[in-house]
Amino acid sequence: MDLEVYVERTRIGPCFVCAFLTGNPEYPHTTVFEDADHVAFLDRWPTVPGKVLVAPKVHVEHVVRDLDEAAYSRLMLFVREIAFAVEAVCEPERTYLYSLGSQQGNAHLHWHVAALPVGVPYAEQQFHALMTENGVLTLSPEQAAPMAARLREAVIARGVLKPG
Repeated sequence: MDLEVYVERTRIGPCFVCAFLTGNPEYPHTTVFEDADHVAFLDRWPTVPGKVLVAPKVHVEHVVRDLDEAAYSRLMLFVREIAFAVEAVCEPERTYLYSLGSQQGNAHLHWHVAALPVGVPYAEQQFHALMTENGVLTLSPEQAAPMAARLREAVIARGVLKPG
């Protein structure tokens, strides 16, 4: 991963979520699960195995101002169910849930669901484990597809979310 190119692309390129959802080949992601309003997909540059991004399908930029209470609750239920799937598949020591981005880059609201593997030394956990500057995992399409399938199966097995 070229961090400098990535940062430039987030700041001047199209919205990465919207580009992915419209099928822009420069923004490929592997879908884990989607319903009528939300999508979960594997992070292209994960720092931990099974890292998933979750976003509303509609371009929303601010988690508090841009969502009414019902939309916020539906989004958070979706995030929670994806996190349960990540935990079932990855069996982490801890699952991190966080939302990043700003008006300056990666503006489309999205949540990161990151499973901290068991046994990671404390000094390499938390922010350290999440920063691309500390390295990313490379997943080929042949590796990403089975991971997404296992995660999708775990979502479906819980029976809370309905595909859409």
